Amino acid sequence: MKKITTTLFALCAFAFANGQAKDGQLLKGKWLIEANTGFGNNVGSTALYFSNTNGVNAFNIGAEGGYFIKDNLALKLGLGYGEIDGVGEPIAYKVGAKYYIKGMIPVELSYNGIGFGEPDLNPTYVGTQIGYALFLGKNVSIEPGVRYNFATHKQFYDNTFQLNIGFALHF
Repeated sequence: MKKITTTLFALCAFAFANGQAKDGQLLKGKWLIEANTGFGNNVGSTALYFSNTNGVNAFNIGAEGGYFIKDNLALKLGLGYGEIDGVGEPIAYKVGAKYYIKGMIPVELSYNGIGFGEPDLNPTYVGTQIGYALFLGKNVSIEPGVRYNFATHKQFYDNTFQLNIGFALHF
């Protein structure tokens, strides 16, 4: 049992040591493409999810892209589309910045929402997110994280909390 525990610990340490950005993935001039799964209230979401609550089906598809304007700092744009029981919602969007602390802790600040126009019809949020980036190779990372969206029009919408698992390609 002691050998198995020691072996598992060594494998985890090796994966952690090799899972950091060390091949220039986060350098100025590089590109980032992300797809996130969203758990929680997916407001203004560019995430991928499907849910069925009380016979009501909902889904969302989306992606985000970014460009590193300096080492560890990317400016990002995202688009998404969703439906609830076959009725399409307006396009979801996200504009923001993502910074990687020590090349492995992504912190994001963004403005996201659904549609355009009057606030009572189209919610908007300022969101913050933090996570961990596990680099699986030169071009791929998995980034689990937590996100909190602050509603900009609280008279119409509430703040929301989300859990995300992101999959990123680095070029």
